[in-house]
Amino acid sequence: MREDVEALDIRDVTANWVNAIVLQAQIDDRIKALADLTHTPLFFGRLDYLHAPGAELAEGAEGEQFYIGRRHVHDADGDPMVIDWRAPVSQPFYRASKKDPQDIALRRRFGYTGGELTAYEDEHLSDPAEAAAVSKLLQQEIERPRVGPMRDIVATIQPEQDEIVRSGLSGSVCVQGGPGTGKTAVGLHRVAYLLYAHRDRLARTGTLVIGPNRSFLHYIEQVLPALGELEVKQATVDDLVAREGLEVGGDDTAETAVIKGDARMAQVLRRAVRSHVTEPTEPLMVVRGSRRWRVPAYELAEIVSELQTRDIRYGAARDALPQRIAHAVLVRMEQAGEAPDDRVQDAVARNAAVKAAVKAVWPPVEPSKLVLRLLSEPEFLAAHAEGILTEDEQKLLLWPKPFRSVRSAKWSAADLVLIDEASDLVERTHSLGHVVLDEAQDLSPMQYRAVGRRCTTGSATVLGDLAQGTTPWATRSWDEALTHLGKPEAAVEELTAGFRVPREVIAYASRLLPSISPGLAPVSSVRETPGSLVVSETADLTADVVSACRDSLAHEGSIGLIAADARIPVLAEALLAAGLPYLSPGEETTARSRLTLVPASLAKGLEYDYVVLDEPAAIVSGEPDERTGLRRLYVCLTRAVSGLTALHTAPLPAPLT
Repeated sequence: MREDVEALDIRDVTANWVNAIVLQAQIDDRIKALADLTHTPLFFGRLDYLHAPGAELAEGAEGEQFYIGRRHVHDADGDPMVIDWRAPVSQPFYRASKKDPQDIALRRRFGYTGGELTAYEDEHLSDPAEAAAVSKLLQQEIERPRVGPMRDIVATIQPEQDEIVRSGLSGSVCVQGGPGTGKTAVGLHRVAYLLYAHRDRLARTGTLVIGPNRSFLHYIEQVLPALGELEVKQATVDDLVAREGLEVGGDDTAETAVIKGDARMAQVLRRAVRSHVTEPTEPLMVVRGSRRWRVPAYELAEIVSELQTRDIRYGAARDALPQRIAHAVLVRMEQAGEAPDDRVQDAVARNAAVKAAVKAVWPPVEPSKLVLRLLSEPEFLAAHAEGILTEDEQKLLLWPKPFRSVRSAKWSAADLVLIDEASDLVERTHSLGHVVLDEAQDLSPMQYRAVGRRCTTGSATVLGDLAQGTTPWATRSWDEALTHLGKPEAAVEELTAGFRVPREVIAYASRLLPSISPGLAPVSSVRETPGSLVVSETADLTADVVSACRDSLAHEGSIGLIAADARIPVLAEALLAAGLPYLSPGEETTARSRLTLVPASLAKGLEYDYVVLDEPAAIVSGEPDERTGLRRLYVCLTRAVSGLTALHTAPLPAPLT
């Protein structure tokens, strides 16, 4: 298939050089999408239908056989050899069961090693004599050692995951899932499914995956390309709100960041933007040729008032104002017996007197300058925050020493979110067709609004775990978060079956749930791995941690050493002294380099076959408050796929003892 595309000659089908460039770019993308993955087979399953799909279920009718894979594959004649996992005919591979065979006689799973067929396993779903059994190949695939970036899960998607993956484009979905439930993979595979089912629409409107940090995005960036999807963009929330010429150079205290992230700030900004409009007090005189046309002040005030009452952006209303004034002038021209047309109205709208009146009544607003004034001028902030923020909250917002200009200001990440909100009040933000928001529990209400602006006319997939919220402004409920996102009608689905973290490890971490997220159901892991959890007190912490890393490297797969951020320099020096080179989060593990040193603040969303956890108490004490610290520890405890070794000198946090 790839060779067929490479052999295409486009010289006779392009009318000009522009068409040639566009068509060649599309061909290049197609070639990339058809790249072979040496470690991944083209098919992983087979379905034998009792009857051909779509045919009448008549007795004696012939069945049909399909191979299921990551991509659609056809032969030289164009006949299908492998069916895309997203096609409707592939759905029973994930949903059919002994209780609901869905007209499937046989489901076959293939086992592979390094891309070579090594095993297969059959389930005769319509045979009542065969008992239901747990698939060993499925379990082996889930437990396969992890080296390199995150991989797709098309061979192991579970029925409850498949329901979310195949949910429609028109509705938004929120997935609450504990560690190891596969929520990130579900979100990425939903994007792949939507691109398959609604390719033309999403090609026009665009799709975006939003992650918590660059390390996380680097970890997941190969999943969609492996499924043939190359056009999905990835970003962090900071990337979304970044503005040219404005760099993040300042930090907020936790108290200040909470206020800046509060949804009430949207009201303050709206007031501040609208405060620039003033009521006209002077009549307007427009001169055209030898005639003068007068629009009285009260009529100008009516036009301005009418625009203010309409729910349109400040900039759009400002653009409409000269046309409204010009229309009032044209009415007078017609009353005087003239017959002006649209060209005359446009000319009047561009008249110097009209432009001057618009500038005086409805001046332009620069969002960054507006936020600069709010954070610098107590009087300006007080005027627009009255009745919304308390005096103490206003004091937290003000910079101790005001900056002179937008360029010299040391903006914080939360400040740029405020500027983004102000920008949307002035001019509408472009909306995409679908947005996936991962680790959503850590966003502030204002950050939710920033993401929501990117999918006002599209849909969203929201992924997160309330128990893993590690910011001072972490969301308390999905209903509240979805309201700020602008998707209050989104369906909330909960994944409680864990496939990644061993049962012993997740049970140990779940001791923290009553303290960090009361009422949240613990994950029930399907994997029982005796010996997967070791918790040990030690006198020489650093030396024993290094020794544990060396022991872990004797196993197959990736190793993560996770520690409080303050401990990272000490451990880095100790690893190098011991001759153990290490990677930073986001760097790709290889067969030769499998150990990653991970600050606790960057552990979220990552996973390793074996984890060595350094001093749990230090991870807790490294956060502003105990609850946030325990949540951070919960994240760190649940990064292991095969085994966790936790070493400590200080007493363990009370919920773990």
